[in-house]
Amino acid sequence: MLLAYWWVLPAILFIMMYKWTFRLFGAVIVPQDCIAIVEKKFVLFGKYKTLPDGAIIALNGEAGVQADTLAPGLHWLYWPWQFSITLQKFITIGRGKVGLVESRGGQPMPAGRILARKVESNTFQNARVFLTGGGERGTQAAIIPPGTYRINTALFTVVEADAIEIPDNMVGVVTTSDGQPLNSRNGDIAGKVIEGHNMFQDADAFIASGGFRGLQEQVMLAGRYYLNPKFVTIDTKPMTDVPIAHVGVIIAYVGEEGVDVSGETFKHGNLVSKGEKGVWSEPLDPGKYPINPFTHRVELVPTANVVLNWANDKTEAHKLDERLSSITVRSSDGFTYNLDVSQIIHIPRNDAPKVIARFGNVAALVTQVLEPTIGNYFRNAAQGADAIDFLKNRVARQGEARASIAEALQEYNVGAVNTLIGDIVPPAALMKTLTDRKIAQQEQITFGTQQEAETVRKTFEQAKAQADTQASVVTAERAVEIAEFNANARIKTAEGEAKSKTINAAADAEVTRVNGEAKAAVTTSVGSAEATVIRLKVDSFGAGNYAVIEVANALSKSGFKLVPEIVAGGESGQGGGLVNALLGSMLNDALASKRANTSVGTEAPASKPVAKDAVSAT
Repeated sequence: MLLAYWWVLPAILFIMMYKWTFRLFGAVIVPQDCIAIVEKKFVLFGKYKTLPDGAIIALNGEAGVQADTLAPGLHWLYWPWQFSITLQKFITIGRGKVGLVESRGGQPMPAGRILARKVESNTFQNARVFLTGGGERGTQAAIIPPGTYRINTALFTVVEADAIEIPDNMVGVVTTSDGQPLNSRNGDIAGKVIEGHNMFQDADAFIASGGFRGLQEQVMLAGRYYLNPKFVTIDTKPMTDVPIAHVGVIIAYVGEEGVDVSGETFKHGNLVSKGEKGVWSEPLDPGKYPINPFTHRVELVPTANVVLNWANDKTEAHKLDERLSSITVRSSDGFTYNLDVSQIIHIPRNDAPKVIARFGNVAALVTQVLEPTIGNYFRNAAQGADAIDFLKNRVARQGEARASIAEALQEYNVGAVNTLIGDIVPPAALMKTLTDRKIAQQEQITFGTQQEAETVRKTFEQAKAQADTQASVVTAERAVEIAEFNANARIKTAEGEAKSKTINAAADAEVTRVNGEAKAAVTTSVGSAEATVIRLKVDSFGAGNYAVIEVANALSKSGFKLVPEIVAGGESGQGGGLVNALLGSMLNDALASKRANTSVGTEAPASKPVAKDAVSAT
């Protein structure tokens, strides 16, 4: 049963040893991720049997490592006794990496070169083209970017290195290891800008264009660059920041020698145009700039007002006055005291390059100009007056200092905005005198104030007492006002009544007069009429008869008895006896009635005998 499957054992052995089986027939199988490096052990026939002197890679079938490699797949006629096959994995350069290549074969590099020049060889994947195209042995200037490559590692050694990353707001300062040497006779410290090398990523183009080795004037901005670290070294530096209220004056250490553009009036330094060596006449406005700090220096100059303090332990944020201290002065009367001063200055934008060309920086301006100018001015001013006078006339001294210092600083292209005198520390003895005097003055003022206070208090007490009786006073005043008002009211009432009575009396009188006149008129009219009637009657009856008739009518109306009980005799005549009789009777009746009316009370006096007289009168 087992003999029926005898062929299985040879099959298993064939499968296990298929490589050696193929090799016996000159076949080579190269996997898909590899290449095969071929080494010829010997040459039996042919012109080229051994490698030329200095060569390590065979180009013409000589014995040795062959320049050509075997690609993935099946290859024949590579007999194991003549060829040695070595499988080599593909070379893979990862992301963010570069491949540095060193060649063990090729022509020797020229003297003075550090890196071998670039030869087009399909990124070192064609060793034959590299060697026949003049490739040089040693470290190659060209690099391999990220990717996978079939490279003959018998000729080339590939080492991975990191790509260069320059962060934001930074610049890359470049130093190259190959190129022309700098001209020290001209004072060159950095290579000038070279175009066409793709930001130093093409080293061979940089060298071929005449680039210089060493520090480069050109800088690299933020980003990722595939650079050959054997060719360039990158030093990252912050971008130059010119803050608000400042300008940046550039001092260039590289470039062509410039022509002075400062003008005839400025004789304290040279100003040159942009790109030339020296102090540039045009400053940088606020912002960020990619400037090489090794080839250009940027001096910041404040264009806003700057306060400088000559005072102990008082320094502004700019630190320009950190070495300034209080000014020690001596007065004309021999007193020594300290004086604090604040000076406000302003440097115009267009004058900033002149200040830097003259002094180098603003700190030197403070040390060389402002410190001696202001210090000596106040020392001289203090010696021209005694200490007390200087203290009293501080405002005037400050104004004089402002004008004098402003005039002095104009020569240095600096504007003096203001000069302020701060704290003055006079001598202790003088201070004691002034203090005693001031205390005496204050005491005098205090006594006067107390006296005024007592006077005010007295006035207050009087006012308070008056205020306490104010209610009674007001009540009395109101009573007086009310009484006066009532009196006036009564007067007005009386006047009104008097006027009313006067008017009524006048009216009554007028009425009475009118009535009287009317009655008089009526009476007159009636009397006239009656008189006329009577006259007519008299004329008709006669006077005597008319009288008798009228008397009789009257007596008849009154009820008087016409015939008396006693008739007295008298003179005879026409109607005389009758009339006399009637009158006598009337008189008697009247006397009797009077006696009856006066009988109650006192006795009436005796009546006089009038009958005879009455009768006679009648």
